Amino acid sequence: MSESLKKIDSFVLFGVLGDLSIRKLIPAWYYLERDNVLSDSLQILGVGRKHISDNDLKDEVNNALNEFVSTEYLNPDVVSRLVERFSYCRCDLSKNEIYKDLRQKLSDWANPVAYYLAISPSLFEAVCDGLKDSNLITPDCRIVVEKPIGYDLDTSQEINEKLTRHFDESQVYRIDHYLGKETVQNLITLRFANSLFSSQWNSKGIEYVEITAAESVGIEDRWGYFDGMGQLRDMVQSHLLQLLCLIAMEPPNRLDDQSIRSEKVKVLEALKSLNQDSISSNFVAAQYTDGEIDGVMAPGYTHEDGANQDSNTETFVAIKAEIQNWRWLGVPFYLRTGKRMASKTTQIVVHFKSDGHYFFNENKESLKGNTLIISLHPTEGISLQVFTKPHGVDKHSTVRSDPMSLDFIKTQKLLNIPSGYQSLLMDILNGNQSLFLCREEVELAWKWCDEALDAASQTNQELYFYNSGSNGPSQSNELISRSGYSWHEE
Repeated sequence: MSESLKKIDSFVLFGVLGDLSIRKLIPAWYYLERDNVLSDSLQILGVGRKHISDNDLKDEVNNALNEFVSTEYLNPDVVSRLVERFSYCRCDLSKNEIYKDLRQKLSDWANPVAYYLAISPSLFEAVCDGLKDSNLITPDCRIVVEKPIGYDLDTSQEINEKLTRHFDESQVYRIDHYLGKETVQNLITLRFANSLFSSQWNSKGIEYVEITAAESVGIEDRWGYFDGMGQLRDMVQSHLLQLLCLIAMEPPNRLDDQSIRSEKVKVLEALKSLNQDSISSNFVAAQYTDGEIDGVMAPGYTHEDGANQDSNTETFVAIKAEIQNWRWLGVPFYLRTGKRMASKTTQIVVHFKSDGHYFFNENKESLKGNTLIISLHPTEGISLQVFTKPHGVDKHSTVRSDPMSLDFIKTQKLLNIPSGYQSLLMDILNGNQSLFLCREEVELAWKWCDEALDAASQTNQELYFYNSGSNGPSQSNELISRSGYSWHEE
């Protein structure tokens, strides 16, 4: 095993008391502990600004598990084992001299160390400098950063420069938790291990592709952050473009990080720019207004607590994207994401072309092609819509559409579907970067989004509106219907 792939037994979590840690990371550690995949010697050092003891942090970890791990999965023995792995170090991240306490804490811990920055990107530089000045950076340690990696291409480059000033690119793990989801990881297997799909996965076999990430919640308590970002920067630049890359990429030479990342980069390089000439027919931006969700009235975006009533920040975008290469020439990729929509749904829908001849009724109407539905939320699974004969002696000349479904929980007898963070934490420990973003793909994604936002601004694209609890604005339906298509709705 190379130096860069040494397994990690020392894990430092900056922002251990933050929302991300409490809601996502600590529960993910629990499931890894439950599944007995963690090294006995693994230690987790939580870093925060509060003046608390090791025992206080253990209590916080215990409380987080009781709140965010389902009771049916909660095992007291597992909780006890995990809690004992945690200790605490107070550190004001903006003051270099404080890092000597961190160095003292780690003095007898095993190398290499993984540093997870579950903190604001504004603190990345201070942390990197503090680690460097305290001699806490070694050639085989790792640093993990969460999105947003910048606000645009320029700020993304600035952050990446700060990270790589002290860390080699091979040491930087940029997280997109979508890539850790079981269904997303199965995309590569589905595509390249099944000739049924691999032979049809191109413009000859596929009519169009939808990628939807709908949220039923609004911005909640993130107004200050979100109003400066908007839905395109928050969701499209990272999550949706990553899903598009996995759907569209060429077969990698090997299942390693360099090969997979290289193919994703090629997809982003082939994405057709949304410029001033094309933006109006390929882009819809909208903002949610007052509406009803599950029988409860929900305020509009500008009526949220602390909102700027004049804000024109988009909470919904729909985009028609095109990939200019031989495999996907002429195949549109429709991206859709929004907040306060009818339900929380994340899915990829691949529409295969029809055979063009339908002889099952007198009118000889065209039969739609098969549909592959890859669901990430609320369930994780894959469903292929196929046509079969209805039951009955008088039904020999008709067809019906039936799903052939793969439910991971049922078919693989899982106790629960692993969260994205479970997989990603294990990959950090093992030194596997295949599910993490390289600098080039982050910056190419920002470049594409920047061009779209600039074109929309330069052409004064209209901001549309949609009721909370709906499926978005009518203009989103018009966008996809221009080509004779429609969004897949359950």
